[in-house]
Amino acid sequence: MPYDEFDELEDIELEEEPWQELDRTESTAFLVHLIRQGESQKEADASLDELERLCDTAQIQPLGRYTQKRNFPERSTFFGKGFLEDIAQRMLQAKAEVMVVNEELGPMQARNIERDFGIRVIDRTEVILSIFHDHAHTKEAKLQVMLAEMEYQLPRLRRLWGHFDKERGSARTSGSASRGMGEKQIEIDKRLIRKRIRSYTQSLRQIMQQKETQRKQRDTARKICLVGYTNAGKSTLFNALTQAGVLVEDKLFATLDSTSRQLKLATGAPVVISDTVGFISKLPHHLVASFKATLMEVQNADLLLHVADCGDERLEYYREQVNEVLHQIGADEIPQILVLNKADRVEPIYLSFLAKRYPDSLSISALEGTNLDELVSRAERALFNTTRLHVRVPYEHTAVVAKLHELAQIMSEDYRDDAVYLEIIIGESDRHIITDYIV
Repeated sequence: MPYDEFDELEDIELEEEPWQELDRTESTAFLVHLIRQGESQKEADASLDELERLCDTAQIQPLGRYTQKRNFPERSTFFGKGFLEDIAQRMLQAKAEVMVVNEELGPMQARNIERDFGIRVIDRTEVILSIFHDHAHTKEAKLQVMLAEMEYQLPRLRRLWGHFDKERGSARTSGSASRGMGEKQIEIDKRLIRKRIRSYTQSLRQIMQQKETQRKQRDTARKICLVGYTNAGKSTLFNALTQAGVLVEDKLFATLDSTSRQLKLATGAPVVISDTVGFISKLPHHLVASFKATLMEVQNADLLLHVADCGDERLEYYREQVNEVLHQIGADEIPQILVLNKADRVEPIYLSFLAKRYPDSLSISALEGTNLDELVSRAERALFNTTRLHVRVPYEHTAVVAKLHELAQIMSEDYRDDAVYLEIIIGESDRHIITDYIV
């Protein structure tokens, strides 16, 4: 339905709408997961572990975890009838307030579960949205979260307002039908939500235009973006490289806003590095779409530092999930360096194993500062196509040495009797300067 049909709502000042803190009514939950064909119990348990961490971040206390094996979800209720009847009884006994489903439920499925089994239910997307809501601080982040919330709520309004019709009944007269109060309220809310979606989308479009303008103004600088699974240590690494003081918490999605700083290189070449929101498996498409303004930093990067927790047993799975999101946003062709963070938490023999499995990776500890110089050097080589060389410059050509101090990174410099011997890192475009001096 065209947005123009809702022009009667133009007097609503959506941009001035205050940011509301979430008032959660549920604090205890059962976590449930559907095991499809081809998924092992171990994989299901690992996914539930992640859901448990999400719930913990959202201040929901899990009281139990349950799985059901089905080839396909039940169309009307997602899980089977017997399973839901058993869960309803167990929740009553344990006094669990809500059931959290480890996938995104369809509006009809959630409504049917609540109506037919008396179970208050939320899904994985709702938990993620509540976390995003709590962690949004800037105007940009709040707009992106509100847009995602509106997109999520729009098809689910009947579930929110249907109780009015159940309480009052639908009054019928001969030859005609009257709409219940809930149905009328749904129409009003749809207009309001569509109006808000239009407003938020327009505001975010303006932010994206401003970012594009800023990007063009600093086009001379190369751009590095930190990407990775949530809680991989991106913000800790960002702080270590830039001393930016970005908030660091041992929680999922501690960072929602993209933060950019200049990264100082030995060569003095201009480089901007950005920290971004973490990715997660089963990230809803509309959430990715809502965060286009933030993800622009990723799309416009010249190099991605793909940060991963090297001590996590699901490292490969998380790496694949991040690459899948990069593919979704069209950033999968950008060169990347796999940065295996938190090396201080694993044994050296395991780091050797990872080095063989991921030969182009680099193990670091952002917390302790281990291998950060090597990371910056690798990033510089990737950005500027630099190479490490040994050169010998005769004393009659010392002007070349002075030039190298301007253009190259000097790793070592030794003044001997016959000449100056240097180990340097230099860009391909400047290599012609030292062609005659390479040892």
